[in-house]
Amino acid sequence: MAPYQPSQTELDRRKIVGINAETVTDVSSTDYPGHYPGEDQSWDKYKFEDNFSVKIYKNEPMESSFSLIGIDAAVANAFRRIMIAEIPSLAIETVFVNNNTSIIQDEVLSARLGLVPFKGSKQGLLEFLKWNDSEGEERNDVDHNTVLLELKIKCTRNEAAAKGETDPLKAYHNAHVYAKDIVFKPYGRQRNYFSGEDVIRPTNPDILIAKLRPGQEIDVEMHAIKGVGSDHAKYSPVATASYRLLPTISILKPILGKDAEKFARCFPKGVIGLETVTKKEAAKKGSGYEGHEGEKKAVVKDAMKDTVSRECLRHEEFEGKVKLGRVRDHFIFSVESVGQWDSDELFLESVKILKGKCEVLKKSLTNMVR
Repeated sequence: MAPYQPSQTELDRRKIVGINAETVTDVSSTDYPGHYPGEDQSWDKYKFEDNFSVKIYKNEPMESSFSLIGIDAAVANAFRRIMIAEIPSLAIETVFVNNNTSIIQDEVLSARLGLVPFKGSKQGLLEFLKWNDSEGEERNDVDHNTVLLELKIKCTRNEAAAKGETDPLKAYHNAHVYAKDIVFKPYGRQRNYFSGEDVIRPTNPDILIAKLRPGQEIDVEMHAIKGVGSDHAKYSPVATASYRLLPTISILKPILGKDAEKFARCFPKGVIGLETVTKKEAAKKGSGYEGHEGEKKAVVKDAMKDTVSRECLRHEEFEGKVKLGRVRDHFIFSVESVGQWDSDELFLESVKILKGKCEVLKKSLTNMVR
């Protein structure tokens, strides 16, 4: 007896996560043998190379969007978690308060300073700066693992301000303390890596740290070190790193006239378009367009813009006419950098880190066999 061979329609169906009015179906991964009869999903390097692809939609220094197509959710989620928690960045770890007469308590000020992201020479941050430890401190040689920063600022009255001026930015000097007021103090070999355009500085100079009034001042010394997001969120190099599955919208029966306009309003702008029923469509028997030549019909324009709100499933007039889903192996990533890394570099670095983890695991397995 010949083995069961699924049709292409059935194979396509297995790739879709069903989105129903109150339930989500077919959520389990199928990336292993025997999940369905007649289909072997055992992993194969050459099969993976043929099916895997990357599509880039947006690539800017601070934000990127791209699709990874043909991978399992476990791998996609590994990239997301690595970008959030395992790519190194620079942040303030210790704050020495010499004087703080502002209304912000020392511990709150220190917490705010710790959340300011910094950038500098990539070579210096990745190759020269090492992970902070106690060995360097014992040698009195910490230029390779600690960055010294200072914030010394005092608020004074602006004698040139107009009489009765109420705007503190005009009435006073240094009424607002910004990240740009933090000064990098290089020492040792740091001058070879962090100078000119590569000097260590906040990624956004206009981050507000505190507000002062005449007579108040802040005088602190800070030590910044290299860390990762799994140690503390302040080291995470991304503001957001997320993915979603590609939505699918299938119009099963014609949606015409005012119903088509209402159907389009159930989705974000640009997802559903309105077209005119052609003479050829109206003449085709069984198309559902017979006798509707010239009327408006609903068509899917760009399903990727859909948020899968399921609004269309709430209306009786669309019952049985539309089917929603998500493609289980098409992951649309959105990565927003805080400035230390370019957004596309974050993903490439996550690939490098995952590759390193795999090599360590492979080596460990080899040692176990021995």
